[in-house]
Amino acid sequence: MNRITQLDPANATGKSKQLLDAVQSKLGVVPNLFRVLGNSPAALEGYLSFSSALAGGTLGAKVREQISLAVAEGNLCSYCLSAHTFFGGKVGLSPKDIADARHTDAASEKTAAVLKLALSILVQRGEISDGALKSARAAGLTDGEIVETVANVAVNIFTNYINHVAQTVVDFPEVKPGDAAQPAAASVS
Repeated sequence: MNRITQLDPANATGKSKQLLDAVQSKLGVVPNLFRVLGNSPAALEGYLSFSSALAGGTLGAKVREQISLAVAEGNLCSYCLSAHTFFGGKVGLSPKDIADARHTDAASEKTAAVLKLALSILVQRGEISDGALKSARAAGLTDGEIVETVANVAVNIFTNYINHVAQTVVDFPEVKPGDAAQPAAASVS
């Protein structure tokens, strides 16, 4: 049961109503996370704006979903693991891609480097080692991609923490942290 009220989009008013209607129009549904965020139109608008801006960046939809999966696994956020497993499939990630991302691995060396950097940022609270940054650059990440990785980690930490605080009811096929088929193989530098 949610500890923060989930707004019913049909009863929402003002800015929250406008934003929830936009989510409904884009996704065809209003997931529970957005219903919780709707309690603060500023928070909902900030999240939607930040996510939209990142969608226009250099990291593609698949990589952004893979970052979301790695961060959700690292933060033990069942809601976000469930949502991003669902949305990851929608953007073309295979079940193996999804399982790999949860353990900071990917078929592409560059994507694996993005995920390892994302986990380092998460675990080290941004205080990553010179070696972690050197490894990312050696795998071909540009400074812009490094900055976008930090931004994607930050937006995912926000949603993970909202879900932890609210105990948001999962409204996707549920995925629990640690349920991925392979053991964690990544280490943080």
